[in-house]
Amino acid sequence: MNERKFGARLTTDGASFRLWAPAAKRVDLLLDPPRPMQRDDDGWFSADVAGVRAGARYKFRIDDEIDVPDPASAFQPDDIQGPSEVIDHGAYRWRASDWRGRPWHETVLLESHVGTFTSDGTYRAMIDKLDHLVETGITALELMPLSDFSGSRNWGYDGVLWYAPDGTYGRPDDLKTLIDEAHLRGLMVFLDVVYNHFGPEGNYIGRYAPGFFTEAQTPWGSAIDYGVPEVRAFAIGNALYWLREYRFDGLRLDAVHAILHRGEVSMLHDLSCAVGQLAVETGRHIHLVLENDDNIAGVLDAEQDPHGGSYRGQWNDDYHHAWHVLLTGERHGYYTDYAQSPLQDVARALASGFVYQGEPSPHRDGALRGEPSGHLTPLAFVNFVQNHDQIGNRALGDRLESLAEPTAIEGALAILLLAPMVPMLFMGEEWGSKAPFPFFCDFEGELAEAVRQGRRREFAGAYAEHGDDVPDPLESSTAQSAVLDWGSRDGASGRARLKLVRDLLAIRRETIIPRLAGATFGEAHAADNGLLTAHWRMGDGAMLRLMANLSNDAVPGPEIKPAGAPLWGGEIAGPLPPWSVFWRLDSR
Repeated sequence: MNERKFGARLTTDGASFRLWAPAAKRVDLLLDPPRPMQRDDDGWFSADVAGVRAGARYKFRIDDEIDVPDPASAFQPDDIQGPSEVIDHGAYRWRASDWRGRPWHETVLLESHVGTFTSDGTYRAMIDKLDHLVETGITALELMPLSDFSGSRNWGYDGVLWYAPDGTYGRPDDLKTLIDEAHLRGLMVFLDVVYNHFGPEGNYIGRYAPGFFTEAQTPWGSAIDYGVPEVRAFAIGNALYWLREYRFDGLRLDAVHAILHRGEVSMLHDLSCAVGQLAVETGRHIHLVLENDDNIAGVLDAEQDPHGGSYRGQWNDDYHHAWHVLLTGERHGYYTDYAQSPLQDVARALASGFVYQGEPSPHRDGALRGEPSGHLTPLAFVNFVQNHDQIGNRALGDRLESLAEPTAIEGALAILLLAPMVPMLFMGEEWGSKAPFPFFCDFEGELAEAVRQGRRREFAGAYAEHGDDVPDPLESSTAQSAVLDWGSRDGASGRARLKLVRDLLAIRRETIIPRLAGATFGEAHAADNGLLTAHWRMGDGAMLRLMANLSNDAVPGPEIKPAGAPLWGGEIAGPLPPWSVFWRLDSR
């Protein structure tokens, strides 16, 4: 199933073109000259054309009615409405040819958006910043989705041509060069992929393959029918494509709770198994991570290597939400689930992963959410206190730096970066950037106005006080405001925050990471006065211990000091200052 070939492939004497279009009576390949494609009984149209070379551009004409790009296009030089380009992936000469990746427990993620990471907004411009990531202690760069979207600016979740990296950021070889340069520096590169929907503009699949979709709806459009073998192969083939042709080290699958699971075996299981097979064939470390609002622990197994149906870990929104309420006091929307006792929720996330492990969710009208997760390794959870969603879902796209005191944020970072879960930062967070990250896109006409009005309705409640200050997502100035403020890294506060993060990640690299494989959850307790204690058993038998005062007031120190050698925070003597964090390693 996964060997079905979609799109255009170079052959020894030309190129082969394939399109699955079961609802079409006729398909013509628009080359020079155009030629009809042959149809088989399963709805596949194909054409083998001699003399075609890399760089050739083509479209498909459906029933003499509409011209469409290849849904498996490798590149769209003129955006989603233009012709597709034949790409020779074998022509790129990889410099990091011996790179095999890094094991999962070494992962320290930095999430980024290519278009706003630098002022140039290109793959190649990112290369100049890779040394900064290495010096900071980052081991993995995660890119927000790249699949071709409509227009020149987008978060990436409106992609419609899944196999084509968006031309706004550069050509395919530019993306490969970025990944190659990252590998030469010891950096993994992850890609965020979206398999729960297609973007609202430029998707023509429903015209010639309506069975690709079901009548069910996701929040972003029609649900994809993965019970259909060709559809399942299209998504799994896409995952393998990014990992094989571009040598990404891992994928983060967006919002899999919105994927309609049809068939005896889920598409997610099949995808994991296919990726595991690729890892065996290539001898590489490859990592799969989920975003799953349902908190399904049963699909997570950080220690299964290679993948065989499970996933390394999950973005832990519970961890973020509890911290956000604790740091800001905000309690609207999904934060209502953490409003009653955010410190206790932080403790539960530290002790066993999810906060919601089968309890009723007030935000979801009392529906039960989640599964028990304490039996998993801490490495099954990707923890963070900021990411693109939690910044961009705000009316102004303002970061935590604009909402909480610096000492409180530094306390949160001191826990995030040394705890035995996989930590993730959002670009610029390492120096305390205040550059906003509002939602932006580049649609036209009625769709553009619908998006504009939808955002206004979304913020008419909790953010009503911002009124006309809410950025228009369609204006180019909104995307421009999100460009990372690298200059602030060199200011006094930027240097101080960056030193803090680098110092913490140096401890993680030298002391925590060597002990992470085989680590298990322990216990965590939170007192009403803000005192938090926690411990975990590390893979080598050592006990990692945490004590912190997560409040604005000093609290009495413990009568019995935590055992172990100090890792962070120094000796504990007298009352614990506000937002102070102390780490110990007890190797007895």
